[in-house]
This record gives sequence, structure tokens and C-alpha cells, in this order.
Amino acid sequence: MQNSAVIVWLLIVTWRKLWYNKAMNSVDLQTKLKNLPSDPGVYIMKDVNGNILYVGKAKVLKNRVRQYFHASTNKTEKVLAMLSHVDTFDYIITASEADALSLENTLIKKHTPPYNILLKDDKQYPYIKVDLTADFPKFMHTRKLSRDKYKYFGPITQGGSKPFLEILSTVFPTISCNHNFNKLPKNFRPCLNYHIGRCPAPCIGKITKEEYRKIVDRAVAFLKGDDSDVKQVLIDKMMDCADKMLYEQALTYKKYLAMMDKISQQQVVVLNKLVDYDMFAVASNGQNSVVNHTMIRGGKVVFSDNIAVSDAGLDGAQTLSSFLLEYCEQALLCKEIYTHIELPDSQDIAQIIREKLGKKVQIFYPQRGEKKHLVDMSYRNAVEYLTKSQTEIDKKFNSTQGAVLQLQQLLGLKALPIRVECYDISNVQGVDKVASMVVFTNGQKDSSQYRRFRINTVDGANDFASMKETLTRRFERLNAGDGVFGKKPDLIVVDGGLGQLHYAKQAMEECGITDIELISLAEKEELVFTLQSNTPIYLPRNSFALNLLINIRDEAHRFAITYFRKLHGKNSIKSVLQDVPGIGEKRRIELHRHFRSMDNLKAARVEEIASVKGMNATAAQNLYDYLHPNK
Repeated sequence: MQNSAVIVWLLIVTWRKLWYNKAMNSVDLQTKLKNLPSDPGVYIMKDVNGNILYVGKAKVLKNRVRQYFHASTNKTEKVLAMLSHVDTFDYIITASEADALSLENTLIKKHTPPYNILLKDDKQYPYIKVDLTADFPKFMHTRKLSRDKYKYFGPITQGGSKPFLEILSTVFPTISCNHNFNKLPKNFRPCLNYHIGRCPAPCIGKITKEEYRKIVDRAVAFLKGDDSDVKQVLIDKMMDCADKMLYEQALTYKKYLAMMDKISQQQVVVLNKLVDYDMFAVASNGQNSVVNHTMIRGGKVVFSDNIAVSDAGLDGAQTLSSFLLEYCEQALLCKEIYTHIELPDSQDIAQIIREKLGKKVQIFYPQRGEKKHLVDMSYRNAVEYLTKSQTEIDKKFNSTQGAVLQLQQLLGLKALPIRVECYDISNVQGVDKVASMVVFTNGQKDSSQYRRFRINTVDGANDFASMKETLTRRFERLNAGDGVFGKKPDLIVVDGGLGQLHYAKQAMEECGITDIELISLAEKEELVFTLQSNTPIYLPRNSFALNLLINIRDEAHRFAITYFRKLHGKNSIKSVLQDVPGIGEKRRIELHRHFRSMDNLKAARVEEIASVKGMNATAAQNLYDYLHPNK
């Protein structure tokens, strides 16, 4: 199996070189290269279907773009992979390099090109936030950083934010509720947290604003790294619980202490002064790149993370520049940023980050001293991760972008299938027919683009006609310029064999769609059918391309089944309850919302049914008797 995978990959590499040589000999491309201006601007690489593959910025467009196509320029495998799909390029002249940088970032966010850095939220560390302007501030968990009234602390890399908040409330009792203390009734009673010592109960005036603020200030000092008092408080509480034979509670405090020890081990003292720095370094082996972010707060290294990135830039400075513009929106950066390589556009990057974060930021390239030592340490971490995690990085690339490249090559697709849409039909004996549309972008789930359909014009369990109706509705929206379904797909996959494929083809022809590739995947033997032949294509069983298609098909099936069950359960309750005296539309909605299924409703007692919003004892008894006629 490994040998087969290696052979397939060698074929892809060879195919890339052939495409690259073809691009070099393109008359139109060479003419455009000769006519490039010497102004700053943004260049946009496109494939044969006009899909945007890469967006970059240049101080001098003529020099930068020509480097991609100049034979003497050393190119990484990532750049060669991108160039193998380039059919043409466009450019936009800007007034300055700073404007080019800003426009580049805007276009990347808008078009999400597959060869640019596109950071996802799949590894977003938790933070703790607090509104210090409130009369009685509350500490809360979040994974999203925003420009708002809150002050953020983190990231929390050990244990998660929940136990961290529990430590906070144990040592520094503060509120966790959302009550407006100025509008509480006179007989208001404090919650359980007050009775167990985790809240000072400002709701009933047990503490003043000034006294509460002192607790908050100590908690903020702890979040900034001053943990001297916290450990002793936890030790005292643990020993006290042990003396009282409250062993489970004592064990909880012991776990908190172990978590604190891990945090202390990570927070290695590096400087003899309280300073905040962010260090960034990039390491690359030509195929993959890794960016290390080392965070220093209060003179301590509190965080070090390695992020594998994909970018078709010609050098590390370009990769790191693009990374910083994307990363700054999901990390709590300080005012001083240091990089291990010089960024020619550092001032422009700092200006854009300032506009995004709303605070002054400076980027430096240290040459000597302790800061140089720290960025070198960041670089060593990046190299170490790249070396030891190469297999994992390769696996992720092969299952996503590598699979997309392989799919194009093995199926002979005209364009790189950056956006793949897959459709599936779900019903039981023609009842509550639904369809699903799932989207994979660059080989990864793009759940924000998922859509679902209720079949309106098909009688009975006719999956073929249901598929045609679904795709007809999708294509009509596409022709009308309605963006509700997102961008135009490069490849459509339908679940099934030749029958589903032919009905999908009819929908395309009737809607005048001619520039979208269409295939079907038969589940039994995982055969791929295309419009070019009735003979199926057997993709290698261990190929990344086949695994990608299977994952897309299974996700479409899951999404369709989920919608069908939700709709079927809702309709089954409503249809049964229509004949029950005293149960109108509002009560049916509330009963469905509460019980979710008919089985749950039948298993409920009269008292539970009566507790549902809008119900009473009489209506509940009538419903119970209707559902249990033999009792």
C-alpha cells in the first residue's frame, strides 16, 4: 500500500513539472510578463477556469511576478505545485506598498485561495475575559477575541478555561450570575455559590464595590502571572478538607495544584524585568512550513505554539508577513513583536495590525542581545516541530490539499477542484423527502456553506427525480446570481450510480450549466462514474483522492439523515396530535420542542406533560389517555 501511494505521488510530481513547462511556453503568459508595470500592487494567479489560486503583493510588480516564472529562481515544491495549475494572472496597481498589503489581505479573506495561508479555528485556545469597567466584574470563558470593552487573559494552554475559572472562584470569590443588582426584589436570596464560599454576594449587599474591586485586582494580578498567593490558598483548603475527611473535595484541590505546577513549569523566567513580547519565527523544508509563536508576559515564557501553514510565497519573509496579518485576529498580541527574519514591510504590517486590534504595535528584527536570543529560541522550536512532526504534517496535507491535487490528476479534471459540493437524498418510503448539500474547500469541511432542501415536486420514493429537483434549484440560484449557496463549485459529487448521475446531468443541461465537472460515487464498491463514459473509474483503494470522496459522501449522508430525522420527528408528533381534543397549534409546537420525538412523549407521565409550557392538568390527562387507550 505504501509503494502504491509513493508511485501515485511521483506521478503527481511529474505531472506538475509538465504543467509548469507548458506554462513557461504559453505565448499569452509571456506577453503579460513583458508588459508588467514597475508599480506596487497585488497579483492574482488563476487556473484555466478563472479560479483564484494565490494572491500576493509586490513592491515592484514586474520584478516579483517574473520571479515565479523565471527558470533561474529556486522554487519550493509548494510554489511548483501552484504554478502547475496557473493558466494566467491578473494584477491591480496600488498607490503604495502599504495599500498593496492591505488589499492583499482583503482579497485573501474574500476569495480564500488554496495556496495562501488560511488559518482555521480548529486550534483556538480558550481565554478568560472580564469587564473591568463594571461595578462588579465577572470573569468569563471565551475562544473569540474581539475589540470590545473586555480585557482578555490567555491563552489557557493547561487544563482548559473551566478548571482555571474554578481556581479563580475558589481563591478569589467573584460573581458568576447575570443579575442586575439594582433591580432585584427585596426578598432576593443569594445562590449556592455564596453558601459554599465562591461568591461574596454583592446581590444582597454582603460586600461593597471597593472591597469587591480589591478581590478583582488580586485575581487580575494572578492572571498576569503572580501566583504566589494562589498555591498557598489551595494547599490550605486541601489540608482543611483532608482533616474534615472531605476527601473528594481535597482531591479536587490537589488536581488544581498539579495544574498550577504545570503552568509554573511552562512559565520559565527569561528576563529580570516585567516585559511583554511576542516572538515569531518560520521554518520551511520546501514542501511544508511551520511558524512558531512564543509569548512572553511579565518576563516569563507563558506560551509557545507551532502552527503548520501552507503558502506559495517565494520566501520566508512573505510567508511570515501573510501569517501575521491572519493570526493577529485570533491571538492576544502585545505591543512589541519580534521576528527571526527581517520583514521589509514590517511598518506596513504593524499599521494594519494596529487598525485591526485598536492598539499601537511595533515589529522589530533584533540583531543581538536577549531579544535575539529569544527569537532564535522561537526558530529552534519551529525547526524541531517541523523535523519531528513531518509525518503528521504530510498526513494532513495529503488528506486535504494533496488529495485535491490527486483527485484532479486521477480523474482528469480540467481545473483544480478547490470547492467540491456533494448531494444526497434521504427519505423513508417517500415520506418527508429531503436533500443535503455539503461543501469541502481545499479538501476540508466548510460547514458554513452547508445547505439543506425539502423536496417539493416529487411523488413517492423517487431518488432520481429528487436529485434532479435539488440540483435544478441549486443551478437556478447560480444562474440568477443569488449567492445564498456560496460560490460556483468546481466539482459536484452525487451519491449513487449512473441513474443519479444522468438525472443530475439533465438538471445541468436544462439550466445551461456547461463549466462544472460532475461525477457520482457508488457506495457499494466505491466506483466513480463520470459523464465521459458509462464505465466506472476504479480509484486506488489507498489513494488520498478516494478517501476524500468517501469522506465528502459520508458527510452528505450524515447531514441528510440528520435533517430527515429532525423533520420526520417533528411531523410525526404534529400529525398524531392533530386529533387530540384541546391540543392546538401552539401546544403541538411546545410539546415537540420539549419531547422531540413521539417515543419520548409516550414515555412521559401526566405530570411531566402538564409541566410543558401552555399545558394544564386537564389537557395533559386527555393527551395521556389518547396515547395510552388500553390503560
